[in-house]
Amino acid sequence: MKNLLSTILLLSSLLVGLPVIAGAGHSHSHGPVSSDEAINRASKKVNYLAKAGKIDASWSTIKKAASAEKKTFSKGTEWVITFKNDKLSDASKRSLYMFFSLDGHYIAANYTGN
Repeated sequence: MKNLLSTILLLSSLLVGLPVIAGAGHSHSHGPVSSDEAINRASKKVNYLAKAGKIDASWSTIKKAASAEKKTFSKGTEWVITFKNDKLSDASKRSLYMFFSLDGHYIAANYTGN
């Protein structure tokens, strides 16, 4: 009887906690993001990469994307957000391409667009 009561109390306490674990307030993507949202995420990522020293610091001053389009690659379709930075002396690094999955997750960045 004592074991049965202990088991019931244990299971009850576990069940009470489940709604807290599975409740609202999580930021999971549930489908494709809009071009505006892709641009917003890409802008934040450019700023982060510039502050982290991964790309030239002047990229942090670029606030507007030049374009946002969906492109299909061998692994599927992705958002490609392009930024332009005429402040750089190296012409091959004046265009920065940010790649995001359609549901808004960062994939990569490069200067070639491929």
